[in-house]
Amino acid sequence: MNIIFVSSEATPFAKSGGLGDVIGTLPKELQKKGIKANVLMPLYKEIKEKYHCELELIKELNVQLSWRNQYCGLYKLEYNHIKYYFIDNEQYFDRDDYYGYYDDGERFAFFSKAAIDVMPHIDGGVDIIHCSDWQSALIPVYMRSIYSNQEFYKKIKIVFSIHNIEYQGKFNPYITGDVLGLSQEDEKIIIDGDCINFMKGAIKTCDKLTTVSPTYAVELKDPFFASGLEQTVQENEYKLKGILNGIDTEIFDPEKDKLLKYNYSSRKIEGKYKNKEALQKELNLEINREIPMISMVGRLVSHKGIDLVKEVFDRIMDKEVQIVILGTGDKSYQDYFIQKSKDYKSKVAVSIHFSSQMANQIYAASDIFLMPSKSEPCGLSQMIAARYGAIPIVREVGGLKDTIEPFNPETETGNGITFKTYDAYDMLDAIQRALLMYKDKNKWGVIMQNAMKSNFSWENQVLEYINIYKELIL
Repeated sequence: MNIIFVSSEATPFAKSGGLGDVIGTLPKELQKKGIKANVLMPLYKEIKEKYHCELELIKELNVQLSWRNQYCGLYKLEYNHIKYYFIDNEQYFDRDDYYGYYDDGERFAFFSKAAIDVMPHIDGGVDIIHCSDWQSALIPVYMRSIYSNQEFYKKIKIVFSIHNIEYQGKFNPYITGDVLGLSQEDEKIIIDGDCINFMKGAIKTCDKLTTVSPTYAVELKDPFFASGLEQTVQENEYKLKGILNGIDTEIFDPEKDKLLKYNYSSRKIEGKYKNKEALQKELNLEINREIPMISMVGRLVSHKGIDLVKEVFDRIMDKEVQIVILGTGDKSYQDYFIQKSKDYKSKVAVSIHFSSQMANQIYAASDIFLMPSKSEPCGLSQMIAARYGAIPIVREVGGLKDTIEPFNPETETGNGITFKTYDAYDMLDAIQRALLMYKDKNKWGVIMQNAMKSNFSWENQVLEYINIYKELIL
């Protein structure tokens, strides 16, 4: 069985969010089960600059994109026993950022078309193309239309995964003929009101549809979560399955993590408190391991629940706590938290950037990790935080609900603290419950042990993907 993952991101080569983590890890886990899994992605400027000596040119060809005849180079690089293939075209990918350009529709239409054209040159052949999100969403559309009668492609099946339905690839419909090269009949697949919608087309034309948690699979049929695609999802529910993401437990292991100043484990926890004191010193916070440290790591955008935090921020600061925030996002949120770090100099530290090293050090130093998302397809941060002994406070939504079980003081089960409604005072109540529990060192020790021993590996999820692949090709 030969699987090729087609994605706009994959660690360690390109990452802007959870998609990069998943595509950087899932193929490796499949290989452990004897499934041949490779990755195909754009050859971005930063990849070419960093890995140019290791890239092997496999093939040069031209890709027809409507009336355009565009150059495409296919390169290969092996990393951690996975073959990574790269689509090269400097017109589209020799840029400083992955997304956010006026011609993104054309750029990723080319990527999808080129991905199909290079399939005959992938080692060992291809049984299943597994594509993700809007950037590769035209692959099943093209396969059903332009390539449907070509012998090489007839037996290839398509799995399409939704990592976040809020980003759908919506563009002006004028590009359907001029750029995409679809016939008037085929363009109906992607028409969505007054625009075209790449993701809508993929949902309708893929052989199997997956998303990144069981709860999110249910939520995608709800207008509150589906961002206008609820009817399309409902119509294709028969092929939808939610499979929870995992994390790379070899990388995210506080006992072995080289990014930490002090390593520790659930058995030997002292290093966690040393990390806390080291971070307090670095961020000019009061150095005191007894003060509970609450952290947030991630994008500062509305669907992450930042409005809830703003509404009760001063009430949180009335308590004996420290807050550490790492991330970038909307300027209004960035400015707000920067101002709060000035208002509460010894209690609040804000870093408006992203660093994997700093992120891991914050997980390791924190007592509590706050993730009050309005929507959260899966989320990886709450899993990493739990593994590092930072107790997650999450809203019961999407993958947060599937990964964090509320702690029950009587049975001493559960690995976090949860709240249900999207309400600032419900969140504040959860924080107050956590701070009260923090004072009971015995209870806190139990919940910390539960969190650090949670199984967030890919072991079970990989088997679910294998079952899907077998179902499609057998």
